[in-house]
Amino acid sequence: MRTIHRIKIALEGLQTNKSRSLLTILGIVIGISSIILIVSIGRGAQQLIIDQIQGLGSKTIVVIPGREPSGPADAAQIFSDSLKERDLELLRTKANVPTIAEIMPLLFGGESASYLGETYRLSVFGGSELISDIFDLYPAEGVFFTEEDIRSRADVAVIGAKVKEELFGDSDPIGEKIKIKGRNFRVIGVLPRKGQVSFFNFDETAIVPYTTAQQYIFGIKYFHRFIIKAESEEAIPRTVRDIELLLRNSHGITDPSKDDFFVETQADLASRLGVITDVLTLFLVAVAAISLVVGGIGIMNIMLVSVTERTKEIGLRKSIGATDKDILLQFLFEATMLTTAGGITGILVGALLSFAVSIALGQFVGLDWTFTFPISAAVIGLSVSAGVGLIFGLYPARKAALKSPIEALRYE
Repeated sequence: MRTIHRIKIALEGLQTNKSRSLLTILGIVIGISSIILIVSIGRGAQQLIIDQIQGLGSKTIVVIPGREPSGPADAAQIFSDSLKERDLELLRTKANVPTIAEIMPLLFGGESASYLGETYRLSVFGGSELISDIFDLYPAEGVFFTEEDIRSRADVAVIGAKVKEELFGDSDPIGEKIKIKGRNFRVIGVLPRKGQVSFFNFDETAIVPYTTAQQYIFGIKYFHRFIIKAESEEAIPRTVRDIELLLRNSHGITDPSKDDFFVETQADLASRLGVITDVLTLFLVAVAAISLVVGGIGIMNIMLVSVTERTKEIGLRKSIGATDKDILLQFLFEATMLTTAGGITGILVGALLSFAVSIALGQFVGLDWTFTFPISAAVIGLSVSAGVGLIFGLYPARKAALKSPIEALRYE
């Protein structure tokens, strides 16, 4: 019997019970669409993270206090106070690290700001005048604070677009004073709507001189980060090495495993987060794949029922010359066609859901989310669904093929 005839017979068998066939492939559709959705969202999240990291620029280096986390036990290290004023002065000395082009200390934390009875929860950033260049932030109204403001610990602030909207509405905030931590800060600038830049939402921030933030807002004598810009991308490895050697010497550390700080480049961070999102995506895909197994068992059960219902048909076909191989292949074709149809439907449903999620995240959450269709996941999903049909259809097909034609014709 030719393959085209087997396909035709298999289609006729499936069309006999359309509703049962549709319900049978439901598990496959759910499994494949879940895999497509998860992989698509995972890749979109990975691209969003990479875009946010690259918002700092490829020449940016970040020095972070505390030992580099290697597990949950190191979570407390993020509260380390190892980066001090002395370290800042050493790094600013050109002779110590010649390839540093710019360095800015950074402090950050959540506080409430108020103005004429209006209160808004925002993020306070303590930085220097270099924050404009490093984060590509330039006021749409007013000006940024100066080096003199930093030296004098001036009570001045540059606020984000969302902060202006919440506290001032349509009125002009320049020259007005907002209260943060019981202290009045004069608004000297308003940032344009910027959104997320390397995990920071500058629309919801108030940026003040780091000396002011240290003394009057956070009350600390250390820094949360050093943001450093190297002279060139080629100079990054040398800059990182010089920073590590300088800080170890400053902190009296001889064993690198005892470092109370760590240095991250944008490439390091992108690679690390990429691995995390890949592992998480694979885990979720493995969970979603369970439904494929469940769907495969459902197909096997339905095919067994089909074999029982069509016992006389099997006997009749054998009596007019159909071989065991013909019967085996017919039922295998039916099972494979069911799962393949489920796989194709699942791919289409998964793609539509992924596209809908990307639009929703862009419009309602405000994320710059990119829709990506995972072609590799679609190919693998289609192959797996066909394989599920072969594996779980083999037992019912073999059972049908081994039936005796005489007993099958006598079956009631």
